[in-house]
Amino acid sequence: MTFLRFVEETGSTNADMLALAEQGGADGSWLRAGRQMGGKGRMGRVWESPDGNLYCSTLVRLQPADPLPHTLALVAANAVHALVAPLCAGQARIKWPNDILVDGAKIAGILLERAGDAIVVGIGINVAGYPVGLDRPVTSLTAQGASDAKAEALYERLARLFAHWLSIWRAQGLDPVRAHWLLNAHAAGTPMRVILPDGGEVEGSFDTLDRQGMLILRLANGQSRAIHAGDIILS
Repeated sequence: MTFLRFVEETGSTNADMLALAEQGGADGSWLRAGRQMGGKGRMGRVWESPDGNLYCSTLVRLQPADPLPHTLALVAANAVHALVAPLCAGQARIKWPNDILVDGAKIAGILLERAGDAIVVGIGINVAGYPVGLDRPVTSLTAQGASDAKAEALYERLARLFAHWLSIWRAQGLDPVRAHWLLNAHAAGTPMRVILPDGGEVEGSFDTLDRQGMLILRLANGQSRAIHAGDIILS
Protein backbone atom coordinates (compact mmCIF):
# COMPACT_ATOMS: atom_id res chain seq x y z
CA MET A 1 0.00 0.00 0.00
CA THR A 2 1.23 3.50 -0.85
CA PHE A 3 0.87 6.49 1.51
CA LEU A 4 1.57 9.91 -0.06
CA ARG A 5 2.25 12.98 2.10
CA PHE A 6 3.25 16.55 1.27
CA VAL A 7 4.81 19.36 3.29
CA GLU A 8 5.54 22.87 2.07
CA GLU A 9 9.06 22.93 3.51
CA THR A 10 11.47 20.69 5.39
CA GLY A 11 15.17 20.23 5.91
CA SER A 12 15.39 16.98 3.99
CA THR A 13 12.75 14.44 3.00
CA ASN A 14 15.32 11.68 3.45
CA ALA A 15 16.07 12.80 7.02
CA ASP A 16 12.35 12.94 7.78
CA MET A 17 11.80 9.45 6.38
CA LEU A 18 14.78 8.02 8.26
CA ALA A 19 13.21 9.37 11.46
CA LEU A 20 9.86 7.85 10.44
CA ALA A 21 11.57 4.51 9.79
CA GLU A 22 12.98 4.49 13.31
CA GLN A 23 9.48 5.21 14.64
CA GLY A 24 8.03 2.19 12.80
CA GLY A 25 6.89 3.90 9.59
CA ALA A 26 5.22 1.62 7.07
CA ASP A 27 6.60 0.21 3.86
CA GLY A 28 5.28 2.28 0.96
CA SER A 29 5.31 5.60 2.83
CA TRP A 30 6.19 8.65 0.70
CA LEU A 31 6.96 12.26 1.54
CA ARG A 32 7.22 15.21 -0.88
CA ALA A 33 8.38 18.69 0.05
CA GLY A 34 7.81 21.90 -1.86
CA ARG A 35 11.25 23.07 -0.68
CA GLN A 36 14.19 21.43 1.07
CA MET A 37 16.47 23.57 3.18
CA GLY A 38 19.07 20.89 3.84
CA GLY A 39 18.89 18.49 0.92
CA LYS A 40 21.96 16.48 0.02
CA GLY A 41 23.24 14.33 -2.80
CA ARG A 42 25.78 11.57 -3.03
CA MET A 43 29.27 11.96 -1.51
CA GLY A 44 27.86 14.60 0.88
CA ARG A 45 27.15 17.20 -1.80
CA VAL A 46 24.56 19.90 -1.22
CA TRP A 47 21.42 19.37 -3.32
CA GLU A 48 19.98 22.76 -4.20
CA SER A 49 16.20 22.90 -4.01
CA PRO A 50 14.61 25.68 -6.04
CA ASP A 51 10.80 25.94 -6.02
CA GLY A 52 8.83 23.91 -8.54
CA ASN A 53 11.02 20.82 -8.61
CA LEU A 54 10.20 17.38 -7.24
CA TYR A 55 11.81 16.42 -3.92
CA CYS A 56 10.54 13.21 -2.39
CA SER A 57 11.51 10.09 -0.49
CA THR A 58 9.99 6.68 0.06
CA LEU A 59 10.49 3.99 2.69
CA VAL A 60 11.10 0.34 1.82
CA ARG A 61 10.97 -2.22 4.62
CA LEU A 62 13.34 -5.04 3.74
CA GLN A 63 11.90 -8.54 3.63
CA PRO A 64 13.88 -11.78 4.10
CA ALA A 65 13.65 -12.84 0.44
CA ASP A 66 14.42 -9.42 -1.05
CA PRO A 67 17.45 -8.96 -3.33
CA LEU A 68 20.46 -7.05 -2.01
CA PRO A 69 19.32 -3.70 -0.54
CA HIS A 70 21.68 -1.51 -2.60
CA THR A 71 20.02 -2.77 -5.80
CA LEU A 72 16.99 -0.66 -4.92
CA ALA A 73 18.99 2.07 -6.69
CA LEU A 74 18.26 0.20 -9.94
CA VAL A 75 14.55 -0.03 -9.05
CA ALA A 76 14.45 3.71 -8.45
CA ALA A 77 16.44 4.51 -11.61
CA ASN A 78 14.05 2.46 -13.75
CA ALA A 79 11.07 4.28 -12.24
CA VAL A 80 12.54 7.76 -12.63
CA HIS A 81 13.69 7.06 -16.19
CA ALA A 82 10.21 5.83 -17.12
CA LEU A 83 8.77 9.02 -15.67
CA VAL A 84 11.02 11.60 -17.34
CA ALA A 85 12.06 9.99 -20.64
CA PRO A 86 8.70 10.49 -22.44
CA LEU A 87 8.68 14.17 -21.40
CA CYS A 88 12.13 15.10 -22.68
CA ALA A 89 13.06 16.39 -26.11
CA GLY A 90 16.52 14.86 -25.69
CA GLN A 91 17.51 11.28 -24.94
CA ALA A 92 17.25 10.29 -21.28
CA ARG A 93 19.80 7.78 -20.04
CA ILE A 94 20.60 6.25 -16.65
CA LYS A 95 24.13 6.83 -15.33
CA TRP A 96 25.41 4.39 -12.75
CA PRO A 97 24.68 4.23 -9.99
CA ASN A 98 21.67 6.52 -9.80
CA ASP A 99 21.57 9.63 -11.96
CA ILE A 100 19.34 10.35 -14.94
CA LEU A 101 20.92 12.39 -17.73
CA VAL A 102 19.34 13.97 -20.80
CA ASP A 103 21.85 14.36 -23.61
CA GLY A 104 24.56 14.26 -20.95
CA ALA A 105 22.97 16.83 -18.61
CA LYS A 106 21.72 15.73 -15.19
CA ILE A 107 17.99 15.98 -14.66
CA ALA A 108 17.47 13.71 -11.65
CA GLY A 109 19.36 12.11 -8.79
CA ILE A 110 18.71 9.31 -6.32
CA LEU A 111 20.10 8.78 -2.82
CA LEU A 112 19.70 5.62 -0.73
CA GLU A 113 20.12 5.66 3.05
CA ARG A 114 19.49 2.90 5.58
CA ALA A 115 17.96 2.75 9.07
CA GLY A 116 17.81 -0.80 10.43
CA ASP A 117 15.59 -2.92 8.20
CA ALA A 118 14.45 0.14 6.22
CA ILE A 119 15.91 1.73 3.11
CA VAL A 120 14.95 5.32 2.40
CA VAL A 121 15.08 6.19 -1.30
CA GLY A 122 15.37 9.91 -1.94
CA ILE A 123 14.61 11.26 -5.42
CA GLY A 124 15.13 14.76 -6.79
CA ILE A 125 13.95 15.74 -10.25
CA ASN A 126 14.53 19.11 -11.92
CA VAL A 127 11.04 19.99 -13.11
CA ALA A 128 10.72 23.77 -13.38
CA GLY A 129 14.37 24.75 -13.19
CA TYR A 130 17.88 23.73 -12.28
CA PRO A 131 20.80 25.16 -10.30
CA VAL A 132 23.38 27.20 -12.19
CA GLY A 133 27.11 27.53 -11.75
CA LEU A 134 27.78 23.83 -11.26
CA ASP A 135 30.82 21.96 -12.56
CA ARG A 136 28.63 19.70 -14.71
CA PRO A 137 25.77 20.22 -17.19
CA VAL A 138 22.24 20.14 -15.80
CA THR A 139 18.77 20.49 -17.28
CA SER A 140 15.09 20.37 -16.32
CA LEU A 141 11.83 19.10 -17.73
CA THR A 142 10.82 22.67 -18.58
CA ALA A 143 14.09 23.19 -20.46
CA GLN A 144 13.36 19.92 -22.28
CA GLY A 145 10.01 21.24 -23.53
CA ALA A 146 7.70 19.79 -20.86
CA SER A 147 6.33 23.18 -19.83
CA ASP A 148 3.14 21.67 -18.39
CA ALA A 149 4.95 19.26 -16.05
CA LYS A 150 4.01 19.78 -12.39
CA ALA A 151 5.68 18.26 -9.37
CA GLU A 152 2.42 17.15 -7.74
CA ALA A 153 1.25 15.04 -10.70
CA LEU A 154 4.75 13.67 -11.28
CA TYR A 155 4.94 12.63 -7.62
CA GLU A 156 1.84 10.48 -7.89
CA ARG A 157 2.99 8.86 -11.12
CA LEU A 158 6.47 8.25 -9.72
CA ALA A 159 5.00 6.44 -6.72
CA ARG A 160 3.08 4.13 -9.07
CA LEU A 161 6.13 3.46 -11.24
CA PHE A 162 8.30 2.76 -8.22
CA ALA A 163 5.69 0.34 -6.83
CA HIS A 164 5.64 -1.44 -10.20
CA TRP A 165 9.40 -1.96 -10.30
CA LEU A 166 9.55 -2.80 -6.59
CA SER A 167 7.01 -5.57 -7.10
CA ILE A 168 9.11 -7.01 -9.95
CA TRP A 169 12.26 -6.80 -7.79
CA ARG A 170 10.52 -8.68 -4.98
CA ALA A 171 8.68 -11.26 -7.07
CA GLN A 172 11.21 -11.98 -9.82
CA GLY A 173 14.54 -10.91 -8.35
CA LEU A 174 17.12 -8.52 -9.71
CA ASP A 175 17.55 -9.96 -13.21
CA PRO A 176 14.56 -8.26 -14.95
CA VAL A 177 15.31 -4.99 -13.14
CA ARG A 178 18.96 -5.17 -14.19
CA ALA A 179 18.05 -6.04 -17.80
CA HIS A 180 15.73 -3.03 -18.10
CA TRP A 181 18.34 -0.79 -16.48
CA LEU A 182 20.92 -1.88 -19.06
CA LEU A 183 18.53 -1.07 -21.92
CA ASN A 184 18.28 2.53 -20.74
CA ALA A 185 21.79 3.20 -19.46
CA HIS A 186 25.03 4.34 -21.05
CA ALA A 187 25.99 1.90 -23.81
CA ALA A 188 28.64 -0.77 -23.43
CA GLY A 189 31.99 0.70 -24.43
CA THR A 190 31.19 4.18 -23.10
CA PRO A 191 34.47 5.71 -21.82
CA MET A 192 34.37 6.72 -18.19
CA ARG A 193 36.52 7.78 -15.28
CA VAL A 194 35.66 6.60 -11.79
CA ILE A 195 36.53 8.63 -8.71
CA LEU A 196 36.69 6.11 -5.87
CA PRO A 197 35.55 6.84 -2.29
CA ASP A 198 39.19 6.97 -1.14
CA GLY A 199 39.97 9.67 -3.74
CA GLY A 200 41.72 7.34 -6.18
CA GLU A 201 40.75 7.23 -9.83
CA VAL A 202 40.48 4.52 -12.44
CA GLU A 203 39.70 4.86 -16.16
CA GLY A 204 38.17 2.43 -18.60
CA SER A 205 34.93 1.80 -20.44
CA PHE A 206 31.55 0.57 -19.30
CA ASP A 207 31.13 -3.18 -19.79
CA THR A 208 28.00 -4.22 -17.89
CA LEU A 209 26.44 -4.62 -14.46
CA ASP A 210 27.11 -7.85 -12.65
CA ARG A 211 24.32 -9.83 -11.01
CA GLN A 212 24.77 -7.88 -7.78
CA GLY A 213 24.36 -4.51 -9.48
CA MET A 214 28.06 -3.64 -9.46
CA LEU A 215 29.52 -1.73 -12.39
CA ILE A 216 32.02 -3.75 -14.42
CA LEU A 217 34.69 -1.50 -15.89
CA ARG A 218 36.81 -2.70 -18.83
CA LEU A 219 40.37 -1.45 -18.38
CA ALA A 220 42.76 -0.51 -21.16
CA ASN A 221 44.68 -3.77 -20.69
CA GLY A 222 41.52 -5.79 -21.29
CA GLN A 223 41.00 -6.77 -17.68
CA SER A 224 37.74 -6.13 -15.84
CA ARG A 225 37.26 -4.39 -12.51
CA ALA A 226 34.13 -4.42 -10.38
CA ILE A 227 33.23 -0.99 -8.98
CA HIS A 228 31.21 -1.10 -5.75
CA ALA A 229 31.00 2.66 -5.17
CA GLY A 230 32.29 5.79 -6.84
CA ASP A 231 31.54 8.89 -8.85
CA ILE A 232 31.30 8.34 -12.59
CA ILE A 233 32.50 10.93 -15.08
CA LEU A 234 31.53 10.07 -18.65
CA SER A 235 34.14 10.95 -21.26
